[in-house]
Amino acid sequence: MSRNDEASHEITLRFLAEPNEVNFGGKVHGGTVMRWIDHAGYTCASGWSGHYCVTVYVSGIRFLSPIAIGDVVDVHAQLLYTGRSSMHIGVDVRARNPRGAKSRLTTHCIVVFVALDEDGNKIEVPSWEPRTEREQAMRDYAVRLIELRETIQQEMSGFLADEDDHQITPGN
Repeated sequence: MSRNDEASHEITLRFLAEPNEVNFGGKVHGGTVMRWIDHAGYTCASGWSGHYCVTVYVSGIRFLSPIAIGDVVDVHAQLLYTGRSSMHIGVDVRARNPRGAKSRLTTHCIVVFVALDEDGNKIEVPSWEPRTEREQAMRDYAVRLIELRETIQQEMSGFLADEDDHQITPGN
């Protein structure tokens, strides 16, 4: 499978940070930022695959700088790596004062989406190959994170909830 529309491997959504999104510290609530990330990631993944997609993993979300109410926020989602049915999307959130201030990176993460068919089953996605050195570096970054995620999942496997008592217990 290949995709002819190379432009669909990335997208930027723009938001205005509104007063109803404020947290107790007077900045944009982290949950709002995560919703924006999911919207941009979904738009990128479904645009690439041509199918409905679901979020299956969010990796290493970093809140680097707060977003002020009234800031213009750009959420850039870019395809980094494709598996058989999965797509690893890098998401950067940048914010700036609309009166001309320089934008700053506020949040970064990797979101993994899986494409589904009409019956809710995983479906193969078009393969994506990086064309620039930067895209290759980002793909390599995604592959390293996949390896780290596998290590983390192995470590966490000993702390799964017991089905009978719903408690987290080590070593099971």
